[in-house]
Amino acid sequence: MSDPVPLRTWIAVIAATLGAFMAVLDIQIVNASLNTIQGAIGAGIDDGGWISTSYLVAEIIVIPLSGWLARAFTVRKYLLTNAVLFVIFSAGCAMAHSLGQMIVMRALQGFTGGVLIPMAFTIIITLLPKSKLPIGMAMFALSATFAPAIGPTIGGYLTEHYSWQYIFYVNLVPGSLLIGMLWYALDRGAPMQLKLLKQGDWPGIATMAIGLGCLQTVLEEGNKDDWFGSVFITRLSVISAVSLILFLWVELTSRKPLLNLRLVLRRNFGFGMVANFLLGVALYGSVFILPEYLDRIQGYNSEQIGMVLAWTGLPQLILIPVVPRLMKRLDPRIIIAIGFALFAGSNFFNVFMTSDYAGDQLMLPNIIRAVGQALCFAPLSAVANAGIEHENAGSASALFNMMRNLGGAIGIASLQTYLTKREQYHSNVLNEPVSMLDPATRSRLDQLTAYFQSHGVADPATATHKALVAIGGVIHKQAFVMAFSDTFFLLGGALILALAASLLLKKPSGPASAGGAH
Repeated sequence: MSDPVPLRTWIAVIAATLGAFMAVLDIQIVNASLNTIQGAIGAGIDDGGWISTSYLVAEIIVIPLSGWLARAFTVRKYLLTNAVLFVIFSAGCAMAHSLGQMIVMRALQGFTGGVLIPMAFTIIITLLPKSKLPIGMAMFALSATFAPAIGPTIGGYLTEHYSWQYIFYVNLVPGSLLIGMLWYALDRGAPMQLKLLKQGDWPGIATMAIGLGCLQTVLEEGNKDDWFGSVFITRLSVISAVSLILFLWVELTSRKPLLNLRLVLRRNFGFGMVANFLLGVALYGSVFILPEYLDRIQGYNSEQIGMVLAWTGLPQLILIPVVPRLMKRLDPRIIIAIGFALFAGSNFFNVFMTSDYAGDQLMLPNIIRAVGQALCFAPLSAVANAGIEHENAGSASALFNMMRNLGGAIGIASLQTYLTKREQYHSNVLNEPVSMLDPATRSRLDQLTAYFQSHGVADPATATHKALVAIGGVIHKQAFVMAFSDTFFLLGGALILALAASLLLKKPSGPASAGGAH
């Protein structure tokens, strides 16, 4: 017999999930319109990346702090305050007139929005009984997998048809709804425990904030600055490594640690975190690679890119609500394995791309990817968090969500570097047989020279130069297509590893959804 859940509890879960959805959406919604925003506020190409980086750095720092701060200020006050501030700072981003203003507003938006992600997870695993956890996890999956997929679609449409400011103003209406629902649904009775601020694990907080902040900056800026060829990146890497090692030592020796890292030693939670990390690599990595491919190779604008990516998002609206029913009928580990296998297969579909591989050809892999994401996320969250006690719910939520975000950051940084290196490799291979001593090369050069002369280029030397440039452009484009194919293969490989980690999960006792604080 299923446990009855009060309407107020469902409203709290829905509101918290909406907040998490908005926070995750704002990671990707900006990326589709980054060039437009850079031009509008006078930011250079290199500096414009900080519009995304500042949000991500602030978000990844605040996620592990949320459980502790929620205990100190109460869940109601902490969540409501950050929801209000998130809406205010979203409007502030739209009003920014310079890069400096935008970076500050985005950082504040990320710091408040980052709270909404783990708090939604915590509310789900603490307020819902075991029998209802699959539904809660499926709702949370909408924020974790649907939001990144649909973000470029919404951002591209708003930018093309209105203006870039609307990608921030779009938060105002759902944000107001979020605040109203939280105000009504969250319990008022709990007193604040401000003494926890004095008793806080401040060495752990400091080392974690410095370590994660520096690491996120290194990952976001490393490829652009040639990694360890940059003194700035090298210094940040050293600071990050030292800080995170100190953080581990502090957490494992402190009587009241910020995060209970020993949860990782639990079989399901540990292997679940590994799978979730690799899911983050593939989830955010594919959302990065697909727009990059469609922009560079196919010349799509932001709205066209968004329409292609919509096929990775929209099917999830139909599939995710079905997952809780599947979890009641099947071993959730089987559902997780099928999900990872489909997600991996969707990437392997794109391994043999050509320069004609565009939106139509990507539709089937994107639909398969949508099915895979919908199947793997909610069951993985439920199984990994099976048996987590009420007092450890905050640590579990912070660690689980932080690992997915870290996976995304590391995945994007790795894919950027890998794409660059593979393009260089394929360019070198393709350029080897291209020689003026080769009859086929000379013949093609003569054909292109004649073509340019017949189309208004009177000077033979200029026509020959244009022909050489055209041949170089074809080689460069083909090298990039092959590099993108290699990158999709790498993403598929990461998901095979995630599949392997999920096979090591133990079936939770009780209902398939067993987990949470009961």
